[in-house]
Amino acid sequence: MSTRRRFIGQTIRAAMVLSAGNILQSFAPGSFELPDPDEVLLRFALASDGHYGQPKTEFEATHRTMIAWLNKEKENRGLDFTVVNGDLFHDNPEFFPQVKKVWDTLNMPWYATHGNHDKVTEEVWRESLNYGWHHSFELKDCGFVFLNTADETGKYICPNLDFTSWELRKYVFKKHTFVFMHITPFKWTDNGIDCPELIPELDVQMNLRGIFHGHDHDQDGVKENNGKHYFFDGHVGGSWGKPYYGYRIVEVLKNGDILTYQMNGVAGKQENNNTIKA
Repeated sequence: MSTRRRFIGQTIRAAMVLSAGNILQSFAPGSFELPDPDEVLLRFALASDGHYGQPKTEFEATHRTMIAWLNKEKENRGLDFTVVNGDLFHDNPEFFPQVKKVWDTLNMPWYATHGNHDKVTEEVWRESLNYGWHHSFELKDCGFVFLNTADETGKYICPNLDFTSWELRKYVFKKHTFVFMHITPFKWTDNGIDCPELIPELDVQMNLRGIFHGHDHDQDGVKENNGKHYFFDGHVGGSWGKPYYGYRIVEVLKNGDILTYQMNGVAGKQENNNTIKA
């Protein structure tokens, strides 16, 4: 590279700039550059649906590969943490401690949402990860809220509204808030669930920059409702979905913009890219 700014080239499918929910400009493939690392305040990754232990899948190999990719991201451009957005393992609770050991080899903190295939009680979940199915934390003037969308049998459920309302209000004066929930609260995908009581809570949060989902292995883009943007990140493992294993990167820039792009780890390229202007 001739400069510190990394040119994306022809690897982007699409890019857009958004402000207050409106698309201001779209970029053609090959017309976008990543910012200088000095312009980045905070950077995190999302990877979902590893389905560790699923029969007839190469779950051990896909997890080793994903860990290597994310550790390389940490080494090269930096990562503050990773979010594993549900379905860490596949149904059998015996795989829970095993997959935790795998994710513990990340060279950064990691946090998880509870997925419909993570069939353990909340007590077991808390004993293993030191937080419940709903949890939150803050970092660098950002609030991060994790919501639960399944019970211990795998039944789809809507997040706890009292927790959601309380936590969003707690972070209302932060510069940015981000929400993570395994299952999308709309039936706009084959595997979504309608949560009409949740949507107003998200709609009124003015500093909510993105809601992030796993679950739909065949989704790796963004959807919009009432000016809020709902992002997907494909899958780490499992037996179906996008024809690549990937992860999403989110960069919070010092100027207030949010840049997010989906990575195809095998190809080492961006699959799509979005910039949100605060």
